[in-house]
Amino acid sequence: MNEPLLHLDNVTRTYTLARERPWGPAPQVQAVRGVSLRMASGKNLGVVGESGSGKSTLARLVMALEPPTTGAVRILGQTLNSLTPAALRAARRDFQMVFQDPYGSLDPRQTVERIVTEPLAVLGKTAVLDMREQAREVLTSVGLRSNDLDKYPHEFSGGQRQRVAIARALITRPRLIVADEPVSALDVSVQAQVLNLMQDLSQQYGVTYLLISHDLAVVDHLCEEVAVIYQGRIVEQGASETLFRNAAHPYTRALIEAVPRLAPSTTPGQRRRTTVITPRQHPVTACPYAPRCPHAQALCDEQRPELNTVTAGHLVACHFGIDGMPRL
Repeated sequence: MNEPLLHLDNVTRTYTLARERPWGPAPQVQAVRGVSLRMASGKNLGVVGESGSGKSTLARLVMALEPPTTGAVRILGQTLNSLTPAALRAARRDFQMVFQDPYGSLDPRQTVERIVTEPLAVLGKTAVLDMREQAREVLTSVGLRSNDLDKYPHEFSGGQRQRVAIARALITRPRLIVADEPVSALDVSVQAQVLNLMQDLSQQYGVTYLLISHDLAVVDHLCEEVAVIYQGRIVEQGASETLFRNAAHPYTRALIEAVPRLAPSTTPGQRRRTTVITPRQHPVTACPYAPRCPHAQALCDEQRPELNTVTAGHLVACHFGIDGMPRL
């Protein structure tokens, strides 16, 4: 009964790049480095970080679109990277994905009916008439009309296309939906509509979201838990209310302070002072954020901090607090 919906156990993902010289060694890059996460049903989790931090790679690992180099990804107790192709195909009923680009994730040559019913067709256990009826039902639930089934993607706006993508993810009644930047390509007004729709569908269908985003406001609106990722590592994790109001890691603070505000705290004509940190070389065993951190000390260049509990449910990977005092 205590089995988590999603469990990432010390997951890493390494990519081999093209050789710089014909006989030289092929360089490697670690996009995800020892990430461990647990998600409970009904508690949406947001993963935030800047571009290149490993968010989308993490989403692909959870969806078993790529295997982890080391570690294990478990959904409902099943280790995805150890399943046979047939077993993995059957397991996908419980987890689906909404991609970032509503223009590129839908096949322009297929009707909406075929796009939405594709997951059912792959599972191969539903009659054609039943699939059409289920498509009509799920399309209505995302705010589109049932007669939209015979249309093509080019006949819809960006927000409507993302609703079609959400309908496709919902049709198998999954337990988990991985949403990779689901509203970043949409206008701000449309973003609010899609986010409210996702929230309503979560309550209606009991689906849990793993939301990948760089937009803190989007994550705060939809998620109860937040994990902050930097250079492939989780540096802070906790309840969204705690993390956004009482961030304990300098990187999380930097992300929050970078959010534009309509009412700046500075007086007219006065610019907010920004601390510019000059990058410096440091060992791979050191804190990855040390070159950019205004609070970095000698220990940060010598030892990488591990995730430790600050308060109940609030984990931080930092040797020192925001005030520069050591964490006990």
